[in-house]
Amino acid sequence: MTLDSAAAPLDIDPLIDDRATRIIVCCGSGGVGKTTTAAALGVRAAERGRKVVVLTIDPARRLAQSMGIDSLDNTPRRVKGVEGPGELHAMMLDMKRTFDEIVEAHADEERARSILDNPFYQSLSAGFAGTQEYMAMEKLGQLRARDEWDLIIVDTPPSRSALDFLDAPKRLGSFLDGKFIRLLMTPAKMGGRAGMKFLNVGMSMMTGTLGKLLGGQFLRDVQTFVSAMDTMFGGFRTRADATYRLLQAPGTAFLVVAAPERDALREAAYFVQRLAEEEMPLAGLVLNRVHGSGAARLSAERALAAAENLEEGRMADREVGNASGRGTAAPADSSPEAAEAHEPTPSQHEAEVEAAESATEGFAVDSEVSEAPESRRPRSTMSDPPDLSTSVPSSESTTAPASVTSVEQLTAGLLRLHAERMHVVAREKRTRDRFTALHPEVAVTEVAALPGDVHDLAGLRAIGERLASARTDATDA
Repeated sequence: MTLDSAAAPLDIDPLIDDRATRIIVCCGSGGVGKTTTAAALGVRAAERGRKVVVLTIDPARRLAQSMGIDSLDNTPRRVKGVEGPGELHAMMLDMKRTFDEIVEAHADEERARSILDNPFYQSLSAGFAGTQEYMAMEKLGQLRARDEWDLIIVDTPPSRSALDFLDAPKRLGSFLDGKFIRLLMTPAKMGGRAGMKFLNVGMSMMTGTLGKLLGGQFLRDVQTFVSAMDTMFGGFRTRADATYRLLQAPGTAFLVVAAPERDALREAAYFVQRLAEEEMPLAGLVLNRVHGSGAARLSAERALAAAENLEEGRMADREVGNASGRGTAAPADSSPEAAEAHEPTPSQHEAEVEAAESATEGFAVDSEVSEAPESRRPRSTMSDPPDLSTSVPSSESTTAPASVTSVEQLTAGLLRLHAERMHVVAREKRTRDRFTALHPEVAVTEVAALPGDVHDLAGLRAIGERLASARTDATDA
């Protein structure tokens, strides 16, 4: 796949090498490879000399395993096996633990224990809408304040909307400010049924978890909680505003991650627009899982036509063979000219041979096949190659016509798979071109689709190399 001239290539290495770049935020819709992209960037930056910490929200164990770590938690852990002068640390956000750390940092020991043991606080810290997104930004602020790492890479939460993490700091900061305290103090002091009725109205914004706790005991928990945290709520708004300004600072770079699919790129376009409105620095778009072909010169139409010709020729050969069995073949003592009339001329299959060679070479490039010829089967994420187990005769009964038939059948199957691949390539190109036409100012880098998941540090390193290559074409491996 070739990038249009309107879309400038995104240069990853200059971005991560720039010491002024202190924060990289990977954002986008769910299921587009944000976590893998963030981890791969971390590996590459560390191996180029940066001291990096990757903050991920993905609870999947496969990412920790790919980094050689048994498990990730709320504490940055050193990743071993990094080849280079830098360091790589990784951590997974623990939403409740981060909230607890805020309490412990801004309250004395006795008051902190009172807050942490309060049932109302436990529900708030674990179940309030937007808490995960807010805590991700809180943790980002904590890591930046420690100044222990010169590059922080953030994998944004897998939210229904990719914009939730931008809104969460303001939303939760507004909720947990002085007005919120006064709202809770009023019904808590009133008590009784009137207080409960007022509380039900005032707390309608709470989650279903808090709704189950309504009652006299709940009111007492609220009063205890508010009294203990009275001096802390104003700090949430202050830190939320500070985090928001940090995201707008020149040392921050946003990478929008998407797949070459209509829904993913539609949300990416919306995100690009929103970042511009919020005056947040956008570095570019990472387009993951891009398909390509090593035989792109062979169009889908030519491949299908060649496959049909091969199949029609095979059927014609069978008819000739049947006729020969009935005694219609050329006599053994016939002239050479008569015998040649029963054999196909090279020109009859010239197009098929050329197409078959192109398709076979393309699949060899796509799958990076290095096994013996008999084990050379194309690997495709679209469909499986035809099952030849019932059509390939045994070595004892193999005849020349049967061998030709089986080869032609395999070649026709390869050609049809290639046609399917080229249709996918064309669809992805159209989708990508619509995005670049709307946002020609956004730099783009394409990452070729892989045949499987990333399972180790070498896989992340390979992804990092693809990210940094900024190639103008993508070949599916």
